[in-house]
Amino acid sequence: MASNAITVKLLIWRQSGPTAAGQLVPFTLENVLPEMSFLEMLDLLNEKLVREGTDPVAIDSDCREGICGTCGLVINGIAHGPNSGAATCEVRMRSFRDGETIVIEPFRAASFPVIKDLVVDRAAFDRIMAAGGYVSINTGSAPEANAIPVQRASAETAMDAASCIGCAACVAACPNASASLFTSAKISQYALLPQGRTEAGRRVVRMVEAMDAEGFGNCSNHGECEAVCPKEISIFNIGRMRREYLKAVL
Repeated sequence: MASNAITVKLLIWRQSGPTAAGQLVPFTLENVLPEMSFLEMLDLLNEKLVREGTDPVAIDSDCREGICGTCGLVINGIAHGPNSGAATCEVRMRSFRDGETIVIEPFRAASFPVIKDLVVDRAAFDRIMAAGGYVSINTGSAPEANAIPVQRASAETAMDAASCIGCAACVAACPNASASLFTSAKISQYALLPQGRTEAGRRVVRMVEAMDAEGFGNCSNHGECEAVCPKEISIFNIGRMRREYLKAVL
């Protein structure tokens, strides 16, 4: 055992399937190094469970670099855990004390059914994107970069919105399970640029209708979504989405 290794007590949500009942199950894990990422700690736990002949905890992950957003977990009641502007995979075990109890749950929302344990089905976001989160105008070959003037402030704000990785922490943190931050970010990244204005009205109506059809709640300006977003997407985008929607329907 390394001299700086810690022991953590884990309460992890176990659920065998979408229709099965779930519960928090306790585990104790020793020899956890502070340099480990949170997902590496769960890998260590799963290796231990496999050796013991126990079903490992199902988790979602891919890049493990804070880029893809698939690793989302609720850690001690906070989507993605204690670190601001970071995804679950970027959380290090140095953020926790020796002997601390850590509660680990999936992102909870009616629109994100649990597949197994900590894995949820976030296909609702894909359907919102498919409803209008794209530019379909045939522009031919790529134009010269300076052919369409774009104000720097608009370009920067559009890029900030486009940095959304669709992790769904905003939904998990919102008391209404609203997808407004995600949807508004995807609307804003096009609404601010001339290339996206041609379809702006149709886009916002289709995406908002798709969001409502998926059963997400309404935004009531709690701001929890912005607080947990690993890319720090601003709630000003929600205001822009509302303005774009009103312009489109009126």
